[in-house]
Amino acid sequence: MTDFKRYAVYFAPQPGALSQFGAAWLGWDPVAGGPVDPPEVRDLPAPAHELSATPRKYGMHATIKAPFRLADGVTQDQLDRALGDLCATLSPVETDGIEIAQLGGFLALIPMGDTRDLNALAGHVVAALDSYRAPLSAAEIARRKPETLSTHQRALLERWGYPFVMDEFRFHITLTGRLTPEDARTTRTALLPVMGAMLPAPFVIDALCLFGEDQDGMFHYISRHTLAG
Repeated sequence: MTDFKRYAVYFAPQPGALSQFGAAWLGWDPVAGGPVDPPEVRDLPAPAHELSATPRKYGMHATIKAPFRLADGVTQDQLDRALGDLCATLSPVETDGIEIAQLGGFLALIPMGDTRDLNALAGHVVAALDSYRAPLSAAEIARRKPETLSTHQRALLERWGYPFVMDEFRFHITLTGRLTPEDARTTRTALLPVMGAMLPAPFVIDALCLFGEDQDGMFHYISRHTLAG
């Protein structure tokens, strides 16, 4: 078993065109656990692997419960079983679809339509699995740059180990690092004809995955659990 230093609960696309393109675009396949050659996308403002360097290590995913160290006495198997047991009680959720959009200074796939059920699902998972998370160290808190967070976000960071949860949560599948507005527009325009047919409508979240971070900081797929409630 790989010695992982942190774990995370992610949504990751089922095996298929979108997951294959995502692995190539980001340059990392978390299932195979290795790098992937870039896809052919015309008219990008920079090489694909430069645009996607920042999110590469995570693989194609949307964060549900952000990376965390295991609490004392907790094993990977225990966490995996807990996630499986939890998913067995939760129902799938769906939105109208997903689209490529600018979120802050980067591009991401974000859901279209009503996201209340999706947000509630994420919040439930964060709370239900929190006993498996070790408290943040001072260094981990500092890496989150608490001085840049709102008072409410700092409180969420202290309570849940991550500032963008509960009412601050926004589901997104990151595609790039920070881009200039012009580069973001150009990249989105280049990706639309390539990814358009891969983006499902409706967009169904019917499983959650456990990922682990290796000693080099790269994230690997561990398991997938169907939402069977």
